[in-house]
Amino acid sequence: MVTDSTACLASDRAAAAGITVVPLQVVIGRESYTEGTPEAHAALMDALRKRQAATTSRPSPEQFAAHYRELAEAGATGIVSVHLSSELSATHESAVLAASAASIPVEVVDSRSVGMGLGYAALAAADAAAQGESAAECAAAAAKRATMTSAFFYVDTLEYLRRGGRIGSAQAFLGSALAVKPLLHLVDGRVEPLEKVRTAARAIARLEQVVLERAGQDAVDIAVHHLSSVPRAELLAERLRAQLPSLAGRDRESDLTVSEVGAVLGAHVGPGLLGVIVSPRLP
Repeated sequence: MVTDSTACLASDRAAAAGITVVPLQVVIGRESYTEGTPEAHAALMDALRKRQAATTSRPSPEQFAAHYRELAEAGATGIVSVHLSSELSATHESAVLAASAASIPVEVVDSRSVGMGLGYAALAAADAAAQGESAAECAAAAAKRATMTSAFFYVDTLEYLRRGGRIGSAQAFLGSALAVKPLLHLVDGRVEPLEKVRTAARAIARLEQVVLERAGQDAVDIAVHHLSSVPRAELLAERLRAQLPSLAGRDRESDLTVSEVGAVLGAHVGPGLLGVIVSPRLP
């Protein structure tokens, strides 16, 4: 099982599930940093404070090929490779190119998501593999979980998404960006506008309401993502747990997670991000 570093999977959780994580790169000035390392996070936060440009780079097909080769040599007879939305990155394309030359079958899945929207899809594939399902069935489980999952997020400014060309039709908010705080969501893998709210406090309150409406009474996994906003993210997580019956009294680690996004996502959203992934569980 393979995914990429934008899945925001904790290293111990990925290892326990048998998931190989291929890192993307964040580029600041002439230096390139590997996502998931302390150096990458520190460099990004320093660049954001100094208003320096930060760009990102996908893994090359050769990098994916090397990981596929290692898994084949370790005895794998098939691989499922689940990645962030192809609308946001060429990472999926790199995986497809590497898969075409692999010595064993590789099923590449475009999650049409990011963060734990991708992470939950990869975990679904790993769960299916643990139950003895074929590679094709594992890929189908990942795709189904990804299709069921929703991603909502608040950003302090659209400027970082605009710079990176990931803003989609949310650019309609730009003309009034100084007067509003935008709520966004992913629609078929693209960043789309959800609502305009006048203040940050109201935007976060509305984000909470949207998540509760989306989750309903279903058995769901929730991931709260942030960038340099730990107190705000933890408060939102506790409020969601208190109001979602399906989470009450259950294992916090497996059902509701709070995590800071990596340097690659951080470069595209900027400080102040608060996002929530709502992922109904597969039957």
